[in-house]
Amino acid sequence: MSFFKKISEGLRKTREAIAGQVVSVFRPGRELDDEDFQHLEAALLRADVGPEATDRLLAAVRATLKDAAYEGTPADALRDAVASLLGEAGAARPAADSSERPFVTLVVGVNGTGKTTTIAKLAHHYVRAGETVLLVACDTFRAAAADQLEVWAKRVGASIHRQQEGADPAAVAYDGVATAKARRVDRVLVDTAGRLHVKANLMAELEKIRRVIGKVIPEAPHETLLVLDATTGQNGVMQAREFDKALGLSSLALTKLDGTAKGGVVLAIAATMRLPLGWVGVGEGMEDLIPFEPAEYARALVEDVPPPA
Repeated sequence: MSFFKKISEGLRKTREAIAGQVVSVFRPGRELDDEDFQHLEAALLRADVGPEATDRLLAAVRATLKDAAYEGTPADALRDAVASLLGEAGAARPAADSSERPFVTLVVGVNGTGKTTTIAKLAHHYVRAGETVLLVACDTFRAAAADQLEVWAKRVGASIHRQQEGADPAAVAYDGVATAKARRVDRVLVDTAGRLHVKANLMAELEKIRRVIGKVIPEAPHETLLVLDATTGQNGVMQAREFDKALGLSSLALTKLDGTAKGGVVLAIAATMRLPLGWVGVGEGMEDLIPFEPAEYARALVEDVPPPA
């Protein structure tokens, strides 16, 4: 299935939250008035696009529709504004250089976001691309966390580095990355325990893990990936801000997009943090974590409305 079909299905609830309120606004040939923009604003906020992103999108739509040479519809104008906003976020930070070997990704997030299964899906993606993958089990406190990760590793064809329950997570990370370097593994995915972004001691532990990885490979981790649950909406913005403050995030993976009407949070994060979205989860299957494409997201989010009969 193509990215567009998957993301379109995943965004169905979010799309309905927007289009269900502003069907008349998107009619071809309609000139929007202030009341139309108020309806559109309310719909975007309801989809958790957030105040800053909403203001930017509405301003862009107004400017586009005032252009006498513009021949598109209001839906086209909004779609273009969404793609432009996401494109800016994607270009805000340098793309990770996947030519580095081993390429180390530190994966972080709060409890319950689907972080471990996201790691498994990433490993599946890279193994299918012909790369060797090592999973490093740094969640040493949650009962059977390493066992769960090992099951996933076997299922997708990756290797795993783990130690006994209760081991120092930073020591596990150090040894795991050193092992990957010695074996010349292509990819290292470092799993960490879920933690609340407001717990300073737990965030400090992540900083320590990051530091010790850098002692093995000075440039590593090459990517710091935050896994967010789309159903949390605007709380995801707060999580992203705090994890970024502590670690300097590279990108995001947004899970459970298919189960929420709050998929607009992608735009809220893009507008407030200029932090790119790398992956979106639109289902339970191994193939349901897909690389993010801003233009296709915009096309799937904003549905065309046919002219009245």
